[in-house]
Amino acid sequence: MTFQLGYGTNGFANHRLDDALAVIADLGYTAVALTLDHHHLDPFAGDVVKQTDRLAARLHDLGLRVVVETGARYLLDPRRKHHPTLVSSDQAVRVDFLVRAKQIALDLGADCVSFWSGVGSADDWDHLRSGVAAVLESGPGVPMGLEPEPGMVVQWLDQALRLRTELGNPEELRITLDVGHCVAVEPQDAAACIRQAGELLVNVQLDDMLPGVHEHLEFGEGRLDLPATLAALTGIGYTGVAAVELPRHSHAAPDVAARALRALRAAEWLAEAERAVRADPGAIDTLFPAAGRAVGAGQDAARVRLLTAFADVSDDPVDGLTRLYRYGTSAERRGVLRGLAELGDRAPASGVALVEDALRSNETDLVAAALGPFATRHLGRHAWRHGVLKCLFMGIPLTVVDGLDRHSDAELLRMVAAFADERRAAGRPVPADALALLGKAS
Repeated sequence: MTFQLGYGTNGFANHRLDDALAVIADLGYTAVALTLDHHHLDPFAGDVVKQTDRLAARLHDLGLRVVVETGARYLLDPRRKHHPTLVSSDQAVRVDFLVRAKQIALDLGADCVSFWSGVGSADDWDHLRSGVAAVLESGPGVPMGLEPEPGMVVQWLDQALRLRTELGNPEELRITLDVGHCVAVEPQDAAACIRQAGELLVNVQLDDMLPGVHEHLEFGEGRLDLPATLAALTGIGYTGVAAVELPRHSHAAPDVAARALRALRAAEWLAEAERAVRADPGAIDTLFPAAGRAVGAGQDAARVRLLTAFADVSDDPVDGLTRLYRYGTSAERRGVLRGLAELGDRAPASGVALVEDALRSNETDLVAAALGPFATRHLGRHAWRHGVLKCLFMGIPLTVVDGLDRHSDAELLRMVAAFADERRAAGRPVPADALALLGKAS
């Protein structure tokens, strides 16, 4: 990894700044995204120079690299969040703030100052351009990372790049990219946005989001492909700060920050493992088993990705798939079965043999994994029905069975009804899933 992982102080709003920095460093982060605010280095404080010097020493002692963020909600106006902006009538207030931020960044030895445009319309474009020009022309020469922000005048990366072009491509004006925003509003994914920004990228904010929703989420709660995103940063040779941006999670900041770093480490490992497998397909033999230890709870998804990478470059993916299953642990076999949905269409006969083997086992995880999309497409109807029935026998929820509503037929219902009758005759309860399946058919 060529870049430094950090955490944003706006996600530690309930902590003193010194305490927040200590927690961030103790967790293992090597950088911090410092949001200037009334309680975290107020740029309007009378002793701001003294505070800045002290903070610079503190960051040095903790070994934390720093970027300066300017998204404080009520620092400039106690009644209107984020106002005034660069598209407001009183733009000069925001310009003054950003110039102060540049001086603080210089004194801290920060990589850059990150900023955004403000909420407005296309009619505000010229006003915005003049404001950005004023910021660039004032104060010390510090890299300024313009962040596309959903709902603002500059909400897409293309617009940020356009503004830079119109200003004559000043060296000082660069790009800040929030990868969650890419999920929320960009027409391409975060990895593609990173590659498009390329050498102009000076700051990265890390969080998850859902398409069309501007809400910062923890990793895994949205649609961000985190391994691909980190791989893209490495791919362009990014050497700056990539800091977690979770401004609404301060109520549980230490725990959230710890979870985020675990997710980042797991994604980092997976991104490197995928690269290694694509470079040398034989690496799958050691990396596939290692996924459980490296990734933990997300090991099934990680193993599916490794299998996909392996199949893309291997001369004989079927042999490799079968070998990993035959000699693997239960968790590794489960990963192979999950991966059949992605790879099994290339060799359905071999995949069916593995599914049938899993369905003969008495391991609930294997039986559940066997009845995924691959089984729906390729397993014979008779074997598939018996797989559903085995789930009922073993107490496995039928929610694991892919396509159950679409592929239930009269014969399956007959088998389930007979099973229910046997249970009643033996004085044993009928599973709720069996009753629900029969109820839907009646």
